[in-house]
Amino acid sequence: MKGDESDKKKQLDQVVNAVLKSPKYRNVCDDLIKNIGAQELSKQKNIKAAIKSTKNKLHQIAGAYFPKKPDYCLWLNKLRAAKKSRSEELFRKVCADIMLYHYSTRERLNILDEFYARIFSLLPAINSIVDVACGFHPLSIPWMHLPQRVRYYAYDVYKDMIRFLNEFMALNEVQGCAEVMDVVQKTPEISTELAFVLNTIPCFEQIEKSAGLKVLESINSNFLVVSFPAHTLGGREKDMRRHYEARFGELTEKKNWIIQRLEFKTELVFLITK
Repeated sequence: MKGDESDKKKQLDQVVNAVLKSPKYRNVCDDLIKNIGAQELSKQKNIKAAIKSTKNKLHQIAGAYFPKKPDYCLWLNKLRAAKKSRSEELFRKVCADIMLYHYSTRERLNILDEFYARIFSLLPAINSIVDVACGFHPLSIPWMHLPQRVRYYAYDVYKDMIRFLNEFMALNEVQGCAEVMDVVQKTPEISTELAFVLNTIPCFEQIEKSAGLKVLESINSNFLVVSFPAHTLGGREKDMRRHYEARFGELTEKKNWIIQRLEFKTELVFLITK
């Protein structure tokens, strides 16, 4: 049995190292690759097939959301120049331009003011936020009109993205930090008043069917803003609102939570009060 376990570990190490050598996935959190790699090793006939299927799964849950390769160095320089100009309008424009490069935030760009105005009108004053599987969502902070004392904690699986977001938050004088984390395996322990879980539950459930509910239960926040996309990445509707509303109902039907439904042009949102 020990020999079997040793062989499995060696095989998993091979899968992880092979995936990390790929330019597309070299910055992905090791824990996520290990988790998916172990699943694929149990399904596939050999290591080569497991490597390929692991990359395919990573593309589905993360890589597909980038229309092109991020240029974090260029973007930081633009953000610094905008901040130096002291023009809030220019700074917001640069943030919006960057958010075009991630499909989740790209779809929301035309409704940013309406999106946060409606959500925060239903909440008390918020002083602490956790942003789970955040993508480029922290770049929306200038539209949230948060108090200066707010603490903001963001988590995602890309190491280079997290470095960029920490630079952005420091530049924008936001208290808090961004951290690399596979939230399906380890939900942030930090206690906050509000959590954002935007367009991520379908991705979680591609890794583990029970992950959506597990994440919602584990987040230590009074309020959760949970959203689902209204369109595919290709822009098609395919009855997605009805499908995701039904899925969210399944996840929460046994929970004693207060739930408010908000519908936007590009997104279906549920505000949970635990």
